[in-house]
Parts: sequence; structure tokens; C-alpha cells
Amino acid sequence: MLKVVNQVGAVVVIRLMKGVIIIFAVLVSFALFGQNNTAVKSDSVKLFKKRVLENAEIDILASFYKQQGKNAAVTGGIGSEELTNLASSINVAIPIGDDGVLTIDATISAYSSASSSNLNPFKQKSTDGDDDDDDDDDDDDKRLASGASSGGSPGDKHKVTANSPWIASSSDAKEDTWYGVNIGYSHSSDDRNTIISTNFSVATEYDYNSLGGSVGIIKLFNKKNTEISFGVDVFFDKWLPQYPAEINHYRDAEGDLESGFFKGTDILDKNGNPIDKTGTIVWQPNTDGIDEDSRNTFALSMSLSQILGRRTQVAVFFDPTLQKGWLANPMQRVYFSDVDNYYIGNPSSVYYYDHPSNTDVFQLADDIERLPATRLKFPIAVRMSHYINEFMILKLYYRYYFDDWGVKSNTINVELPIKVGDNFTLYPNYRFYNQSAAKYFNAYDEALSSSEFYTSDYDLAKFISNQYGLGIKYTDRLTKLHLWKVAFKSISLNYNYYRRNIAFDAHIVSLNIKFIIN
Repeated sequence: MLKVVNQVGAVVVIRLMKGVIIIFAVLVSFALFGQNNTAVKSDSVKLFKKRVLENAEIDILASFYKQQGKNAAVTGGIGSEELTNLASSINVAIPIGDDGVLTIDATISAYSSASSSNLNPFKQKSTDGDDDDDDDDDDDDKRLASGASSGGSPGDKHKVTANSPWIASSSDAKEDTWYGVNIGYSHSSDDRNTIISTNFSVATEYDYNSLGGSVGIIKLFNKKNTEISFGVDVFFDKWLPQYPAEINHYRDAEGDLESGFFKGTDILDKNGNPIDKTGTIVWQPNTDGIDEDSRNTFALSMSLSQILGRRTQVAVFFDPTLQKGWLANPMQRVYFSDVDNYYIGNPSSVYYYDHPSNTDVFQLADDIERLPATRLKFPIAVRMSHYINEFMILKLYYRYYFDDWGVKSNTINVELPIKVGDNFTLYPNYRFYNQSAAKYFNAYDEALSSSEFYTSDYDLAKFISNQYGLGIKYTDRLTKLHLWKVAFKSISLNYNYYRRNIAFDAHIVSLNIKFIIN
């Protein structure tokens, strides 16, 4: 496992570096072009008001994320959640005249996931124990995912073996790359008391595409001591649905367990005994696919910020959100407690299926996750920043959240930036979070087939989490370090450790570098 993750990580790093270099070059060109244009306009108009943004700025962020857990949703609420993610983004802010700012943000995020790899945990072997052909395992996985046999006529001289939820498979879903671009523009009034903004975003990955946009307005009153903002965000997303491999094969075989993928392969009962596949008591999953491939989100954002004296600022946020469409993930299996369990793989491993020592038997899905077609979310938050002295600022944040799926949560975040010398700042922080379970959540093998909605995704379970972090930032206030027209502004490094009380933890490292283009 570690060797596979390392190999995948190396490939991903190379791909990310190539992507970052290309995007960086393109966006620097945009920034220089914007600088030249705005300079000409400013000279010709001869306005002497202060610009909203004096120079183009480039913000580069790179992050590494690694998690592990034992409640994978793709495998029905149990199994390895080991995942590594490498992400990089470049944001360029370009002044447009004296009052406008154009922002271009490009992000690439690549992951390797043990859980997602088990969308297809099966491998087809010849009866003598060798692969039916000389191709690698990935080719076998692609044939299985499409319902085809691996050599000869369908079902001829083969049997299917399986991995378990606890180890990664070699299917195409093991790795994925997310690409996103966001373009925004903001315009400030002459008195700088009104800011109007808009943006457009597009993103794509293995099984999902997204288009989004937003408009917003900010008003400042009372000598800029009071700020009110209002915004509208919309996202029009589309599923490219991927289903568990066994459900695809069952649908292709039209329920005939003696043909295609299933021919010559034993299906085991809860005792590890082969069943009579022509009998009346057999594995019969729900094969209904998603009936709506869209997921649309409509969100309002409202905030009020007030400066209280010379040391304290308080802000209140309210962001109601409506989601409509297919809100479940078709990759995620569900197992019913009132339906017999069936398996493919090593009969002797069925007894301890739900233990990490299981490496070679897999339980066949009863259904995919199914959730309501709408969800209303209501988060309300308060933030306070208090200037303690010239070396420290206390930042407090609290959010209460509830929705019509029954989830309620509390978030508390504390950050204490500490200035060390003229150029360095430390950022110790702590985050506490707790939530109740959604009314549709069921642990592994506890859902009822008579229910309309069900999920075994532990993101919708009851849990408590704690996150501890420390960051350090170096700021070159005079931007002394130059490379051509690019001047160094700041660099920050952050580490966070996240842990849930349900056997899940994660490490996050991020590096942020900012430049100014003169």
C-alpha cells in the first residue's frame, strides 16, 4: 500500500508541477498585460485618486493532505479511508483602472484514494490462477467495469477474485484530478463606500462537472466603521454517474447470476457457503440508477460588520442555502440489515469481513446511497477580532448550523496571531466541531430496505472533531527581493492536525507565497 501511494504521489507531483508552471506563465502574462493597460488609461485620464489595488499581485498556494480512517462510504460504512491529496492554486489580482480589480484563480487538485478504488474491487482470473491475458491489472479492471469478460467468450474458463474494503484496488477510480478556474471582477465607487462584485467558476473531475456564478455588493457606512454585504451564489452541477461494479454487472446480466461476469464464480452466503444461483433466495440488488443527473445550489450570503471602539471588531454572518437535484453519491454502497448478505472472494474470510485482517473477500452491495432531492441549510456565525497589543490579536469565531436533514452542528475557532519581530508572525489556532447525525444515516449493515432514504456516509454521522494548528508567516514589507518585475511580498507555512472521535484523522500542510508585479 505504502509503495503504491508513494508511486502515485510521485506521478501526481510531476503532473502538478507541470500544470503549475504553465498556469503561472499564463497568469503572469495576464497580469503584465493588465498593468500596462491600466497605466495607459490612468495617464490619459489624469485622475489622482488612490487606486483600489496599486499593483498586480500573485498568490500561490500548495497543500498536502493525508487522512486515514475505517468508515469508508464507498464500501458501505466500513473499510480504509486512506487518502492523499496534492493541490496547487494560483490567484492573480489585476488592477483595472483606479476602481476595478480582476481576479483569476486556477486550481489543480489530485488524489489517490483507497476507498474510491473499491468502486471496483474485483479481478478476473483464469481457472489455473493466471490472468486470462498478458495485460496489466488495470486493463482487467476496465473490462470488468464495462461488464466484459477477460478473454474468451463471456464467462468461459474464469472466476472472479476480490479485494476487501480494507485495501486499495487497482481500478480507474483510485486516482482523480480536480480542475477549477474562477474569474471575478469587483468595482469600487469613487468614495470607496460601495463595492460591487461578480465571478464565474467552472470545475471538473472524474464523475462531476460544475458551473457557478455569483454577484455581491458591500456597503460601508459611519465613516467605514459599519459594513453590510449581500451576495447571491448559484452552482449548476452535473453528475457523470459511476456505480459499484457489481451493480453494473448485475444490470448487464439482467439478473442472471449464471451469465457474464458471474458465470463460474461462487457467490457466498453469510457462512461462506456457495449459494444456488438459480434458487429463489439469491442476491438481488436495487439496480435503479440516478433519475436526475443535476445538482443545483442556490445560496444567499449576508453579513454585518461593526467596529467597536479602537480595539474590537464584530461581524455576523447568515448564509441560507438550497440544494436541489441528485444529492446522493452513486458511488457509495448501502447494506440492509433485513436482507441476507452475499460475498465474492475467499470463503474463510467472510467470518471476519469487517476486520482489517480481511484482504480477499468483498460484500456485494444491496443498493447505492439515496437521499432527498432537496436540502435546506442554515448557518449563522459570529466573528470577533480584538487587538490585545502591538504583538497579539485575538480572533474568535462561532457558527451554529442546522438543516432539514436533521444535522445540527457547532463550530468554535480560536486564533491568536503573535508578532515576532518586524517580519515574522506566528498563528496558533484551535477548532472544535460537533454535529448530530442526519436522520437518514445508518452504520454499516444497519439500513432498512423499506426506507425511502439511507446513507452510510460518516460525514453525516454524529461525531466530535478537534483541529490543532500552527502557522508562521514572513512578510517583506519593503518588497526588497525582486526577480525581473516580480517582487516578493510574503511567505507562510501552516500545519494542522484534525481528528474525529470515530477513528478518523488527517494531516494538512500548506505553503502560501505572495508576489507583487511592479
